Amino acid sequence: MELLDKQAFIHRKARENREHPDGTQVYWSRHAITEMIQDHLTRSEVETALTNCEIIEDYPTTHRPLPDCLVLGQSPNTQPIHAVVAIDEARDRIFIVTVYRPSPERWEHDWRTRK
Repeated sequence: MELLDKQAFIHRKARENREHPDGTQVYWSRHAITEMIQDHLTRSEVETALTNCEIIEDYPTTHRPLPDCLVLGQSPNTQPIHAVVAIDEARDRIFIVTVYRPSPERWEHDWRTRK
């Protein structure tokens, strides 16, 4: 899947998950849930960020069960949010591997570039 197709897939699945109460378009790892709690993020904030995210790093499928990528999105209050998102095309869903607020100690001011 091409980069822009991955990005569009993430946007679409996050939007669909917000619109349908069954919530089967986005799956969450335990690690992602733990990180959300530690960073005081809500599921709604993260899903909103995913609907407007951009891929900033793409990871190959080598040594990974699913292709995934690091995305940058904005919460409703315009705070940056990073998430590693795995693309599960076969099951028509995305899997949130981890999610966090990027820190200025580790990221440049554009939140796209590692220091």
